[in-house]
Amino acid sequence: MKQPAISSNRKVIEAVARRFKVLGQPQRLRILQVLETGPKTVGELVAALGANQPNISRHLQALFDAGLVARRRSGNSVTCSVSDPMVFRLCELVCANVVERAREEMAEMTMAGGRRPPKGNR
Repeated sequence: MKQPAISSNRKVIEAVARRFKVLGQPQRLRILQVLETGPKTVGELVAALGANQPNISRHLQALFDAGLVARRRSGNSVTCSVSDPMVFRLCELVCANVVERAREEMAEMTMAGGRRPPKGNR
């Protein structure tokens, strides 16, 4: 018998929900995207993302608290890296699903001749 994809353990479900909540912020996904190429200092992340330092630091703290990012202090700078590379597999699955659904919707629109439904049916 196949193991259920979602645990019946309440604490596990709560931990999974917290992780998804942390990943629900686009800027945090952008940070992970930059860190996918390797460790970066906070300053490098600020420059790569065109954001301000307090904003990036706040998102890094949330990622750190969730166990997704590690940090190492060296003098005055902090270097961040991904501590759980499984997050990239999760993102890859979700991204592939989003693209597939968009293709399916586009195909449905094409098959319908690109006609939009009447105003009352939207």
